[in-house]
Amino acid sequence: QVQLVESGGGLVQPGGSLRVSCAASGFTFSSYYMDWHRQAPGKQRELVAGITSGGTITYSDFVKGRFTISRDNAKNTVYLQMNSLKPEDTAVYYCRILRGGSHYWGQGTQVTVSS
Repeated sequence: QVQLVESGGGLVQPGGSLRVSCAASGFTFSSYYMDWHRQAPGKQRELVAGITSGGTITYSDFVKGRFTISRDNAKNTVYLQMNSLKPEDTAVYYCRILRGGSHYWGQGTQVTVSS
């Protein structure tokens, strides 16, 4: 079955960097669009960035120029490199796949930006 496992979250100071990863299994990873979402306390989950099977990338405006999404099809993994982090980036970060009309989510990884 589809499984998504995020890792790499943690506590970082404002202006710092962090890379989160999402290891996927149970489907042909290279054939699917993947994206990252985040959810801060008391707020709705929001799209951060997405990458198609062909490598086309989109970003939400609030992360453009700071975050970079990438994928390694040999490792069935999608990454989110986060630079110039701000306190408002604090959230649980989730990867997602839409397959067969169903959304699949990982368990999320907590990113906290604080001094």
